Amino acid sequence: MTSDPTATADIGVVGLAVMGSNLARNFARHGHTVALYNRTASRTHDLVAEHGGEGSFVPSDDLAGFVASLKRPRRMVLMVKAGDATDATIDSLVPFLEPGDIVVDGGNSHFPDTIRREAALAEKGLLFVGAGISGGEEGALNGPAIMPGGPAESYASLGPLLESISAHVDGVPCCTHVGPDGAGHFVKMVHNGIEYADMQLIGEAYTLLRQGLGASPAELGDIFAEWNTGDLESFLIEITAEVLHHTDAETGRPFIDVVVDQAGQKGTGRWTVQSALDLGVPVTGIAEATFARALSSSLPQREAARATLPADAAPITVDDRARFIEDVRLALYASKVVAYSQGFDQIAAASAEYGWSIDRGAMARIWRGGCIIRARFLNRITEAYEREPGLALLIADPYFAKAVADGLAAWRRVVAQAALSGVPAPAFASSLAYYDGLRAERSSAALIQCQRDLFGAHTYGRVDKPGTFHTLWSGDHSEVMA
Repeated sequence: MTSDPTATADIGVVGLAVMGSNLARNFARHGHTVALYNRTASRTHDLVAEHGGEGSFVPSDDLAGFVASLKRPRRMVLMVKAGDATDATIDSLVPFLEPGDIVVDGGNSHFPDTIRREAALAEKGLLFVGAGISGGEEGALNGPAIMPGGPAESYASLGPLLESISAHVDGVPCCTHVGPDGAGHFVKMVHNGIEYADMQLIGEAYTLLRQGLGASPAELGDIFAEWNTGDLESFLIEITAEVLHHTDAETGRPFIDVVVDQAGQKGTGRWTVQSALDLGVPVTGIAEATFARALSSSLPQREAARATLPADAAPITVDDRARFIEDVRLALYASKVVAYSQGFDQIAAASAEYGWSIDRGAMARIWRGGCIIRARFLNRITEAYEREPGLALLIADPYFAKAVADGLAAWRRVVAQAALSGVPAPAFASSLAYYDGLRAERSSAALIQCQRDLFGAHTYGRVDKPGTFHTLWSGDHSEVMA
């Protein structure tokens, strides 16, 4: 590999929509010369015209010029739509690349696609990195959390660049090498799944407070703002307060009351649940949050239900306003702990399944800043894995076990009140059911195993001796070794 004295760019960005252009500007602001390419050339030129003063940019109207402008080993980040568009962009780039060049997919790609792409490019001597990037357009510009996977050797060259533009907490970059092939995109997927659960839980807390207190959205915004000064401090609680304080300029009504109650999704929540099913990991909070979004958009079913299905429920009665607010806060915190615990269980299971050796403590550490689920209690999660890297269950850590125990009575009151009042709180309820399922001395699974053995000869184990057994249900009901 020879050096090209005309190549000046430290890193390149392909795809200059909002996320891509903001990421390019972030690199430039940190002193890196940035090569730019977009399929529509005018977008490239507009970026340079509007933001060229922020740093050094090298625009190109074609991929050949873009690649030629990059120093070797060439490092380029693709910020294009996940799926076919990513494959097409890679295919267009490959003819211009040389062994040792590094291609980074910074989109929300499905991790099996990343595994496939990494293997295909490795055959050509190229290094492919699937990097989860969280923080939205603001994070891309001012410091996101970055979760790069791929070959370890790629991080020696790429890592310093990514760490320089990432968010920093206590001087520590919110970026680290996650693991081989699809590990980075897998962790970003689970991050988004946790985000689904977190948002759903906040939504349920808001609904319970509004129905229980009869308060205005602005008054509830004050409650969330107060919560953001304590253990619940997080980006999502912060923006919830902002949303609830916002008034619609056109109607003068609370903004939340003019927004249609149908939640969208782009697929990462579904992928998280599908992967959890494949791995055999219960992520009930994430699953219920994903299904709740689907239900919100099931308009024919909702219309039919509203027209025919009775509630047989009484309105929420609040005798002690302060206690009710505190009950909801404690239930929210306990349920959030469950959602994160389930997400980290899923990361551990995938790490074992795919041989990724993911450091869960490091994941909590890089999520502390820049990303959508950044929160004060991620410091506690980081500390938990530092104390015990092989921690089997996050909520069994002494800090979290006590935090959940302290809110347990409130959590039960909130879930019971929601059920009695006909207020849907699937994430609260499923999180509590998961907690009770974990701690149960004996579960209903024994009966299920008996049923499975009777109708399908699926066998069972016994509590009093080793081995696998089958009962001759259609015969004399005697037991035989399986």
